[in-house]
Amino acid sequence: MARNQFPSFGGGNMQQLMRQAQKMQEQLARTQEELDQKEYEASAGGGVVTCRINGKKELLSLTIKPEAVDPDDVEMLQDLIIAAVNEAIHTGEKEREETLGRMAPAGMGGLL
Repeated sequence: MARNQFPSFGGGNMQQLMRQAQKMQEQLARTQEELDQKEYEASAGGGVVTCRINGKKELLSLTIKPEAVDPDDVEMLQDLIIAAVNEAIHTGEKEREETLGRMAPAGMGGLL
């Protein structure tokens, strides 16, 4: 019986494959760190509520213009804040998916 039934997985080829995998893993970790540090901004209500988040989905700032504050309609202000924060999160997630998807080997985009 042959000693190595799968010659493409032998010796040097396997080591090269492992080095490539390690390099890809390091690049992926760097890219994820870069994405975590990015900031995304979104607004709602024509810009009366603006928020900034980072790639970790942490709220960094929230700006509310005075004209958005109506003591008789606090619910609207709450809705505007939620809309702005959700839009910023959506923007960040979309960029993360696109960036990491480009790094995946062909046919494996959904794994990252």
